[in-house]
Formats: sequence, C-alpha cells, structure tokens
Amino acid sequence: MVIVMGIDPGIANTGFGVVRVAGSSMSAVDGGVIETSSDLAPEKRLGRIHAALRELMDWHEPASVGLEDLYFGKNVRSALAVGQARGVAMLAAAERGLSCFDYTPQAVKMAVCGSGGAAKEQVQQMVGVLLGLPSPPSSDHAADALAVAICHAGHLGRASAAERAVAPEGALA
Repeated sequence: MVIVMGIDPGIANTGFGVVRVAGSSMSAVDGGVIETSSDLAPEKRLGRIHAALRELMDWHEPASVGLEDLYFGKNVRSALAVGQARGVAMLAAAERGLSCFDYTPQAVKMAVCGSGGAAKEQVQQMVGVLLGLPSPPSSDHAADALAVAICHAGHLGRASAAERAVAPEGALA
C-alpha cells in the first residue's frame, strides 16, 4: 500500500487530494481546497498555503507528491501566482524529503478520462467513479488535485512494473 498526494496549485485556491493505492485499487483518503483571501498580501497567502500543505503532509505521510504543471495562458500575472504556489508546495514536500512529479493538465485528463481535452465536469465525474466516491467532488480544485493523485499513482505503478521487468544488469528478468 502507498499513499500519494496530488496538488492543484493556485494562490487563491490550492486543491489537494490524498489517495491510497493498494494493488490495483485506489481510494480517496482526503481532499479539499486551501483558500486564501485576496485581502492578504501575497507573501501571507503563500505562507498559509505552505503551512497548510506541511500540516497535510505531516498528517497523511505521502510517499511522494504529484503537481499539476503550470499552464501558461494569456494572463502572465496569474501564471506567476500559480508558479509561486507551486514553489511553496514543492518547498513543503522538500522539507519532508518527498519527491515531486509534474503532470500537464492534458496528461492528468488523459489518465483519468482517456482524453486530454476532457471538460472539468467529466474530470469530476471520473474522479468520483475511479475512487468509488458516493458523489463527485463538488470543488473542481479538489477534483483536479485528486485527478493529479490518480495520474501520479498510475505513473508510479508503471514505473514500478518497469523496474521489476529489468534485472540490475539491464537484462530482462
């Protein structure tokens, strides 16, 4: 069994999702949103995100962290703020000695829905189905973070299988 955490970074809303993987089954352990007020100075907002993620990582003890990669749209200011939130998430992970793995939004959607162009509602629905939730996550930030965790868990499973298939000398097992 392994616990992984997925993070959908943002300065106003940072989604987090924690998933337990046991063999081929996955289940949600926790998920939600860290919200910060626009009335706060950016450094205070980032400090709150960092503190909340550290607390979550201390509580859940994930083996590693998956992060949604920065999507650079037309709004440069928004992209910089997301980059800063990613930075504090990576710092929280580094302080616990955790490795971070980046996944593009398209790769996450592909892993969860089978299409890199899936709509947010489809991602929410599939996250609910894949994790056996009674209903889809109501927050798209939490759903995105759980989707990142699902994508990351799948990546770890494929990496582990590939490592077992190759002997230490590089020959097939």
